[in-house]
Amino acid sequence: MTDTTIALSRDPLELARALIRCPSVTPEEGGALTLLEDVLGNLGFTCHRLVFSEDGTAPVDNLYARLGVNAPHLCFAGHTDVVPVGDSSAWTVDPFGGEVRDGYLFGRGASDMKGAIAAFVAAVGRNLAEGAGLPGSISLLITGDEEGPAVNGTVKMLDWLAERGETLDHCLVGEPTSARQLGDTVKIGRRGAMNGRITIHGTQGHAAYPDLADNPLHHLVRMLSPLVDESLDSGTEHFQPSSLQITSIDVGNTATNVIPAKGVAVFDCRFNSLHSSGDIERWMRKRLDRDGARYDMDIRVSGESFLSPPGRWSDLIGAAVLAVTGRSPELSTSGGTSDARFIKN
Repeated sequence: MTDTTIALSRDPLELARALIRCPSVTPEEGGALTLLEDVLGNLGFTCHRLVFSEDGTAPVDNLYARLGVNAPHLCFAGHTDVVPVGDSSAWTVDPFGGEVRDGYLFGRGASDMKGAIAAFVAAVGRNLAEGAGLPGSISLLITGDEEGPAVNGTVKMLDWLAERGETLDHCLVGEPTSARQLGDTVKIGRRGAMNGRITIHGTQGHAAYPDLADNPLHHLVRMLSPLVDESLDSGTEHFQPSSLQITSIDVGNTATNVIPAKGVAVFDCRFNSLHSSGDIERWMRKRLDRDGARYDMDIRVSGESFLSPPGRWSDLIGAAVLAVTGRSPELSTSGGTSDARFIKN
């Protein structure tokens, strides 16, 4: 183990800076996984580089590293890929420079989530350096496909683990969850997420002769009304109420005197543990069918809702946060999706 590798394995800031300097914009690996493999390998982890691809998608590089063979098995899950920089001229720092300014670390992935990976690795490195025993196993499941289509990363890595007969007893996903202050929030579940497109079909005609046409937009207004007026639920102890939001209504009609042939509405629904995506679809179709108009509904489900009930695991995390930050974190299920939606299975 080189002096540099030793330093990186125990210093979360320097490891985070080194990871940020790897331009790992989805689906590019950018050197980030190679760096992690080197650091973890020198700590004694057995490392596996896994490359997956599907037709029409770019190959994605992933890393699984495990230390120990016994239970209990604690896994840290995360991703080294980051979203694109956008307008680089609008940045006041190099997005891949890992610069520290006024006590803050700047760069793509500083928060989401190379900083979290570096913190976990450094915790392991310091623990081993102190000679503390390892009663079970620790692993890291790191993907390069979380910010992208999420088809060649965690899902396929979990299938690979299942084929090997490996079981994760507990898993900590390092996504940023703080709301206002570091350590104020820990997520113990997430709402399900589905979105879709409702296309209402009518009969095109001239607005001066409405009796010869069938206006799909009149149907659309009536059909959308119960979807936004009727609530799905009132929430639960750990989840806020489910929410269905109409995000776009599109006709593509540039004429003011023509009744269009169809109208399209796009929706996004975030639902709690009282429902599955199938429940939501049936709820929607029951209300859409009331009007009697011809329609198609195409749905995409990015994740089902799940809850890790409060208990020993959340107590342990909360105690660690309290010890370091002096704050007792709120247990929350708010926010968007993460790869935890795959791991929970």
